[in-house]
Amino acid sequence: MLILICDAFSPDLPARLAPFGEVSDDPARLAEADVALIRSKTKASADWIDAAANLKLIIRGGVGLDNVDQAHARRRGVAVHNTAEASSIAVAELALAMLLAMPNHLIRAHGSMREGAWLKKELKRSELHGKTLGLLGAGHIGSEVARRALAFGMTVIAHDPFLDRHPLAELVPSLPDFLGRCDYISIHTPLTAQTEGMLDAAAFARMKDGVYLVNTARAKVVVEADMRAALESGKVAGYATDVWASDPPEDSPLRDAPNMLMTPHFGASTAENMGRIGDVIVSLLGDFVRVEA
Repeated sequence: MLILICDAFSPDLPARLAPFGEVSDDPARLAEADVALIRSKTKASADWIDAAANLKLIIRGGVGLDNVDQAHARRRGVAVHNTAEASSIAVAELALAMLLAMPNHLIRAHGSMREGAWLKKELKRSELHGKTLGLLGAGHIGSEVARRALAFGMTVIAHDPFLDRHPLAELVPSLPDFLGRCDYISIHTPLTAQTEGMLDAAAFARMKDGVYLVNTARAKVVVEADMRAALESGKVAGYATDVWASDPPEDSPLRDAPNMLMTPHFGASTAENMGRIGDVIVSLLGDFVRVEA
């Protein structure tokens, strides 16, 4: 069995996979691969899947599967798995860091100090305590964000049409009602036909003035041109995003928008998380080998 590592994983992963078969990171061997390990960089399109004549299993290290043509994989008899729970802590900690950084003006304060300015009076901080955090999607990552937000004394609500109860958040079935109650919104929804572009000018109009948004999910949930307009008008006080329509972003209207906090899609890139992803991959391969045997 040939296991092809297509993207960057923990350096110790090849040795951990060796008991299952030959391990390679040579993309020229895609046609030989029985198993392909990918992250967000590899686009497992129909053509890519067809080029992998022996492929039986794709494992996506991470949560989102929008870079995998799952329908075509099913037609080809290729199983697809992700490592959904592994990344929850890493991404949740980044989301909370962003939630803290924006109302505390940490980026501007740091930059001004380096420039020799003293903006003690100009930078007006506000607290998370007592504010309402809205989770747009309340799965594994959203739930970890909720735990941390509750520890900061926030009220946590969530909009998630796939849930009828949540142990940590009040579920709000109506999206307009949800948007109108939030002081902060943290986005944790997958990218689907239903969620693409759902945060547009009409959605921003329903939000409180001065709302803060954090996006560690998928860039295309937000209409970037509408977000820029909301930032320029002050309707949105700050937008922090780790996700982009392309990696790296090309011609995004947000790169020079005001009140932005931007990171290079590294939410899942902690050493601890890469180890957890490796654990899930080893477990999935163990199950796969047993079934194949």
